[in-house]
Amino acid sequence: MRGGAEMRAESVGAETRGGRPGPSPSSSLPSFPSPPFPTPRLPGSEASERAVGGRAAAAGRGGGLQSPSRKRRTHRPPRAQCVRALDPAMWGLLLALATFAPAVDVGLGAPSTSVLGLASPATTKVPVPTPHSSPAQPSAGKENGTSEQHVRIRVIKKKKIVMKKRKKLTRPTPPVTARPSVTTSPSGTLDLSEKQEPDCPPLGLESLRVSDNQLDASSSQSFGLGPHRGRLNIQSGLEDGDLFDGAWCAEQQDAEPWLQVDARHPTRFSGIITQGRNSIWRYDWVTSYKVQFSNDSRTWWGSKNRSSGMDAVFPANSDPETPVLNLLPEPQVARFIRLLPQTWLQGGASCLRAEILACPVSDPNGLFPEVPMLGSSDSLDFRHHDYKAMRKLMKQVNEQCPNITRIYSIGKSHQGLKLYVMEMSDQPGEHELGEPEVRYVAGMHGNEALGRELLLLLMQFLCHEFLRGDPRVTRLLTETRIHLLPSMNPDGYETAFRRGSELVGWAEGRWNHQGIDLNHNFADLNTPLWEAEDEGLVPDTVPNHHLPLPTYYTLPNATVAPETWAVIKWMQRIPFVLSANLHGGELVVSYPFDMTRTPWAARELTPTPDEAVFRWLSTVYAGTNRAMQDPDRRPCHSQDFSLYGSIINGADWHTVPGSMNDFSYLHTNCFEVTVELSCDKFPHENELPQEWENNKDALLTYLEQVRMGIAGVVRDKDTELGIADAVISVDGINHDVTTAWGGDYWRLLTPGDYMVTASGGLPHSDTELRVTFEEGPVPCNFRLTKTPKQRLESCWQLGPRCPGPSEAAGTAEGQKN
Repeated sequence: MRGGAEMRAESVGAETRGGRPGPSPSSSLPSFPSPPFPTPRLPGSEASERAVGGRAAAAGRGGGLQSPSRKRRTHRPPRAQCVRALDPAMWGLLLALATFAPAVDVGLGAPSTSVLGLASPATTKVPVPTPHSSPAQPSAGKENGTSEQHVRIRVIKKKKIVMKKRKKLTRPTPPVTARPSVTTSPSGTLDLSEKQEPDCPPLGLESLRVSDNQLDASSSQSFGLGPHRGRLNIQSGLEDGDLFDGAWCAEQQDAEPWLQVDARHPTRFSGIITQGRNSIWRYDWVTSYKVQFSNDSRTWWGSKNRSSGMDAVFPANSDPETPVLNLLPEPQVARFIRLLPQTWLQGGASCLRAEILACPVSDPNGLFPEVPMLGSSDSLDFRHHDYKAMRKLMKQVNEQCPNITRIYSIGKSHQGLKLYVMEMSDQPGEHELGEPEVRYVAGMHGNEALGRELLLLLMQFLCHEFLRGDPRVTRLLTETRIHLLPSMNPDGYETAFRRGSELVGWAEGRWNHQGIDLNHNFADLNTPLWEAEDEGLVPDTVPNHHLPLPTYYTLPNATVAPETWAVIKWMQRIPFVLSANLHGGELVVSYPFDMTRTPWAARELTPTPDEAVFRWLSTVYAGTNRAMQDPDRRPCHSQDFSLYGSIINGADWHTVPGSMNDFSYLHTNCFEVTVELSCDKFPHENELPQEWENNKDALLTYLEQVRMGIAGVVRDKDTELGIADAVISVDGINHDVTTAWGGDYWRLLTPGDYMVTASGGLPHSDTELRVTFEEGPVPCNFRLTKTPKQRLESCWQLGPRCPGPSEAAGTAEGQKN
């Protein structure tokens, strides 16, 4: 490699300095250095230089006839001859040029300063060792002390590093517009060659811990582009120019724009993460910026480059969405921090979204109000778990509570990672007659990591509290069979986990490894149901429940993810009654239907026949979630769901064909809602204790709602055996449920008076009952009796064991217990 670099440097020096060819060996004239201004670099010049260097290297090798060292030896005698021929005046001119060359890089082939002001570090003056020497050995230039070789090596090193940096950091595809008053120099720029890792947690712009009144700016194009919108990953509304735009944007005429954050306490600032503007109509992002600090918002000092002491210029974004991290050369303790854009996309505006990395600083004198601490009294494992760590944690919980836990897999992801489920019950591994089955599913979108961690925390908490004898947890585990699937999309999560909580962005890791959005991948059962309803075929010809999978969905070439199939088979195998699908990126609970009934409608209120039950379930979770009930919280993005109690019909938010919520309702008995847990899809792990406290009571209370409504067993009066797949209908609600294989069922209902009917191939039975607010389901059992004809048919199948005619009589009978 060194040989190739050396040849490139010699060729460039010979062909580009001053725009003239280099001196020939027989020339008697001196070779003057290039002018003090740098040669302009045009797009593609880097590749051109590589090509020129490659051709020169090939020519220098001469087909293997002459080595580079021999070529240098043949060049030295003519140079020495030229030097001896110089007169005293020329010696004076060369001496003056040699004196100023280190300061202005005259004659050293230095490239022009880039748009972002990046330049080579001082270490580029160190000669490069030969390929056959170890780093500890001195180079040939040091041994013989020749300035000629030292200069050549310096050119090589500097050229190599600058080209690498320009490729990585300073070649934005679109042109940029610079502030007229900004000038940059190599001494004021940063050396960002090393990989940067955050050391402090986020201050809380994305998670909303930083309030709107802590943000300020030099100017704003509109209220919707104000400083309160300059939060990492904030999403804009559909309308351009509304109150909910996707960044902070300074006015076009603002010559010195800045965005300011007040931490309210002395804080150790260590880094900044930036994005461009989120918009479907415009492209705006900042390409470089400076950083300043203050303790009083009046006197400011800048972040300095370590080597030069000049103000550091940080490279920013080259697209609207990818987060870019910059660590400060030296962390600064201050109360205020300012970001000062220097350059931005040509034709665009100075727009950015940001997160500040900051560590708290002790205040021994108590000069500032006490900082609220994020914490929990529960001794749990508050960190993010990748696939291996998740398996290890689940195994630890199982070993700690073997009598109430069981780990099983429902299938594999596209990359072969198992979809593990933690079952928690007093009789794990078996369905107990009359005990309802409930589930939580998280990680459908791999980058929405909070639900995953909440379920891992929940299984730890249930285990610990059961061992302590907590009565609430004990009752929950003895009366309910709980299934926790923390990661439905493990492939997507691993992608997001590798990027990190603050750098994963808004969408990376959302899809599975095939690029499928799992929440749009379930069978669309809404359309055939609504078409049958429009034709008057429901429920006599087409059932209003347990709709079968469409034929197209089961074809071998159907685009169905393995994760989706695994969950569908899981639903069919276990008689789930209640479920919640945990997502992230908002603070709201949405309920079915998720798909609009009007074709192609983007949003439309589309309730199910069980609208009252779904609103009850949604309100229970939202009403016990601390963050959703905070009266001072601001909207996450573009909709204020607190105006509606933090619940919404899914289709009235935005249509989602093929959602798991709709499929679960129409294909099984299970009632399922989606819980959007936090504005931040992938919160930093230091925020997990507070997120657990925000959701702990809501997670438990929601599970307890499986006791609302009615429950019972449908039996054959003659044999006392349970009747599987008997249909339970409620008068006035056009959606039925069926019994499990033991004849037991659960029907979620809000308080009120109902007429309930059970039918299962036998004459149906009706009963009237009242559901109250009292805890626990109202028992409603049925015994169905066969008609004489049905009994005779059964007797003929039994043969000699058939009872006499007097024993074969009976009537249908409904019983409420």
